[in-house]
Amino acid sequence: MEKIRFGIVGAGNQGTLYSEKIFGTGKVENGVVTAICDTNPKKIEILKGKLNDDSITWFTDYIEMLDSGLCDAVLVETPHYDHPVIVKECLARNIHVLCDKPAGVYTKQVREMNEYAKNAKATFGMMFNQRTNCVYRKMKEIIAEGGIGALQRINWIITDWYRTDTYYKSGDWRASWLGEGGGVLINQCPHQIDLFQWIVDEMPVTVRGFCQYGKWHDIEVEDEVTAFFTYKNGATGVLITTTGEAPGTNRLEISGTKGKLLCEGDKLFWTKNEADSQEWARNCEVGYQKPPRETIEVETDGENPQHKGIINNFANYLLGKEPLFVPGTDGINGVELMNAIELSGWYNGEEVTLPIDEERYLAELNKRRATSKLQTGCNDKVVDNSNSVNV
Repeated sequence: MEKIRFGIVGAGNQGTLYSEKIFGTGKVENGVVTAICDTNPKKIEILKGKLNDDSITWFTDYIEMLDSGLCDAVLVETPHYDHPVIVKECLARNIHVLCDKPAGVYTKQVREMNEYAKNAKATFGMMFNQRTNCVYRKMKEIIAEGGIGALQRINWIITDWYRTDTYYKSGDWRASWLGEGGGVLINQCPHQIDLFQWIVDEMPVTVRGFCQYGKWHDIEVEDEVTAFFTYKNGATGVLITTTGEAPGTNRLEISGTKGKLLCEGDKLFWTKNEADSQEWARNCEVGYQKPPRETIEVETDGENPQHKGIINNFANYLLGKEPLFVPGTDGINGVELMNAIELSGWYNGEEVTLPIDEERYLAELNKRRATSKLQTGCNDKVVDNSNSVNV
């Protein structure tokens, strides 16, 4: 096999980005797009005009695309509820599949998808492109090596997800319980929620969420969230996010007994205590004296390939050239955290214990889906989001 033949299901914002800005500019060394599917013929015509590539076959039914024999692997770029369904259809045909975030809307469907994937011959991967960021990879490495000691606190303010009304009107399915399954948690923040547990290699044990629905936009789902986490050793975490704040902030701080890591503005700073702070507290004879410390700016490898990095890795893995970076089954952790925050938010910050009660969450989600309303007249629109990602 010379190059992996990719099909793309979904010609909306993300499918257009991948086909035009990544594959179309030759940024996937061992992959090529051979087929694209969308249920909306108008979106197909728009993307056809942009790509002007006669080697691509177009479909309005993704099952026909999967059965065409044109695809070795598929990128899933559809509304969230469809992700597990399409993943399973691909795996059933021994077609490799790379799914965009989130893995699904609720843990029950994601867990069933993961169980299916365990017995499949084809490979299932997740598009967690933020894991490729050199800063987050370095933070994970330092923590795994004991560089900050025992975890004490994680604080992430990620409020630079500003979105306009035009963005929310780029698809009938957006910003609704019925079409999208949530708001900022399930669309903008899945990467950070994934990193929240991936970097420290630990899930919290309890979650409290405080969600505000349609605070900054005329939408029915959450566009501002503050979440509070506790961990098995007593450590705590706070996540603050919104799509209504400009210019916004992206500041991640992880503290431990031996120091802290601070990530802001693509820079990483490491403050190292000369002694463990808890040992120092027990032994120091001066009431206000902190342990001696130094702060350094951490050098990284500088690599941050993002979406193109994940796609290249997936293609190279299928060709036996390198290990798979993000297995698809990793997607459930972020969905569980999102579900826990959302469930707590529906109950005014009630403490939710992990693992989440899947049936309770689904029942509550279905109540909201029953009265949810899709937008109308938005399905023909595609928003250029190339400025929001590293391509």
